[in-house]
Amino acid sequence: MITFAILHYKGIKMGKLSGELLISNFYKIVDGLDEVMVDDRLMHRIKDNHDFLLNFCNDKIIYGVNTGFGPMAQYRVSDEDRIQLQYNLIRSHSSGSGKVLPAEFVRAAMLARLNSLLQCKSAVHPSVIHVLVELLNKEIYPIVFEHGGVGASGDLVQLAHIALVLIGEGEVLYKGQRRNTSEVFELENIAPILVTLREGLALMNGTSFMTGIGLVNLSKAQNLLHWSVACSSIINEIVGAYDDHFSEELNAVKLHSGQNEIAQMMRVHLSDSQLTKKRHEHLYSGKVNEMFFQEKVQEYYSLRCVPQILGPVFDTLFSAEKVLFNELNSANDNPIIDHESKQVYHGGNFHGDYVALEMDKMRLAITKTTMLAERQLSFLLNPRLNDVLPPFVNRLVLGLNFGMQGAQFTATSTTAENQMLSNSMYVHSIPCNNDNQDIVSMGSNAALITHKVIENAFEVLSIELITIVQAVRHLGQFNQLSRKSQDILKKLESLVPDVLEDKPLYPIIEQVKNMLVENIYD
Repeated sequence: MITFAILHYKGIKMGKLSGELLISNFYKIVDGLDEVMVDDRLMHRIKDNHDFLLNFCNDKIIYGVNTGFGPMAQYRVSDEDRIQLQYNLIRSHSSGSGKVLPAEFVRAAMLARLNSLLQCKSAVHPSVIHVLVELLNKEIYPIVFEHGGVGASGDLVQLAHIALVLIGEGEVLYKGQRRNTSEVFELENIAPILVTLREGLALMNGTSFMTGIGLVNLSKAQNLLHWSVACSSIINEIVGAYDDHFSEELNAVKLHSGQNEIAQMMRVHLSDSQLTKKRHEHLYSGKVNEMFFQEKVQEYYSLRCVPQILGPVFDTLFSAEKVLFNELNSANDNPIIDHESKQVYHGGNFHGDYVALEMDKMRLAITKTTMLAERQLSFLLNPRLNDVLPPFVNRLVLGLNFGMQGAQFTATSTTAENQMLSNSMYVHSIPCNNDNQDIVSMGSNAALITHKVIENAFEVLSIELITIVQAVRHLGQFNQLSRKSQDILKKLESLVPDVLEDKPLYPIIEQVKNMLVENIYD
């Protein structure tokens, strides 16, 4: 069980004590490996924060407590209507459309919102924390739609659908079925939250939706990168490439940590390979007298420049992890309620530019990874490039059979889609909310599109890996491969049949993709 304890939060003047959640624990909860419990001391601070605002707001104008929202903030709301104001906000903004999002995304968003509220800067009633924890632990997930958030006053629409469930309305996913919230709450003996002050705004005003999905994206992208390094390493073995392009000596003179990390990963993977070659044993031996060299002096860029291509991907994911950790453990509400200094601060911590930019960068990086896989696939399928394999790794009758020819179309098409989807959302701001939200982040869109790009990348990598299996079988190289390469091919043994006689490849592609997604590369 993961307990949200009172921890010192360094570097922030406001709120020295708060809830902090490590990314590793975040994933354990999202994956259903751990339940959630909130430390009693932290719950006391939640109550203190709430009670402070309840008393502080009596003779003051505070946004979203006794005013309307957005451009309607110029209108005072009477004391007797304050609670109704919160219900109105939640109900009116539960206006999403499009596909219903998977439970993984919703659980991640709920957890991110919970952790933001546990910074004790939102003045929510303690019942909000209790119900969020109960829903997470009982695996009850609000129905949330893909379209709605512009990522500036937070992920308003998507988070409104979560808030709608917390007040006992809307729909949930319960034991695999879409049910009315009221029915499920009755079955599970869950009482809706108590709305007293600003619970609607505090639940909706923030970046938790884009942050939750961003962290899901990060985990999948990190796994994808490791699989890409593995595929790149095996292809270098297949063609007997020289090993100096991933050597420490060559890469150390380029002062980028990502490049050196990727080169190190390749060296570890290929440390016991019998197929990669030492340049000094061949071209530096003094025994090469030909005027034209049958053996390539240097490999194509898709093999030789892997550290330089995937290094920026590594660095991009590292940057995203830092930003997402900071966002996860931030109060991204407005206004910020500081009961310790006894002040309320108005601003824009709900703005999602940090996450949106990282999602755009991640999407570009994953698209480049997809492009590398597609080029490596092309190399394997073209005998004029690799010099060792038949066309399309066709292992039967040339002309009559087709090998991996059909699958290449899918890889090319999917790569092209990723290239198109890599256009920035961060700079595609459209003013809305009667121009109150005159520059927005589009962070929720950026996170969702990034997830699509990652899914596409796994498909292209699957086709590449199936082709690698066929190539190794054709050349009879298995026993000369590195141990790591052999381990990967053993995992694929039951999933990838010999592609000799032509057969539909789509079930194989799907099975390999599922294996890559579900198995963290080690």
